[in-house]
Amino acid sequence: QVQLVESGGGSVQAGGSLRLSCVASGKTFMLKSLGWYRQAPGNERELVAIVATDGSRTYADAVKGRFTISAIDNRNAVYLQMNSLKPEDTAVYYCHSNAGWGYESNDYWGQGTQVTVSS
Repeated sequence: QVQLVESGGGSVQAGGSLRLSCVASGKTFMLKSLGWYRQAPGNERELVAIVATDGSRTYADAVKGRFTISAIDNRNAVYLQMNSLKPEDTAVYYCHSNAGWGYESNDYWGQGTQVTVSS
């Protein structure tokens, strides 16, 4: 099992910045990736950005050039720097982990943190 604790959400005006943090604990030796998804009211949960343990990163097209995900540090933490925020970035942001031993693949989720961007 992997536990995820997020922090850093809040409210900001359009054009502003926020930084989200996620710390993994538990069986972190099985981590394969850490990242962020988001879900706005009435929408499906969607990928925002993920980073694998080898440092490779994937971003949603909607956030490329504005959001930056850090590498996984030695505290098993990952950070999402969000700049030039837009009202359409408003959502609950969930930390996500994929972990497993060998070919095993399990998904874990944080409790979510609200990000609200006003125009």
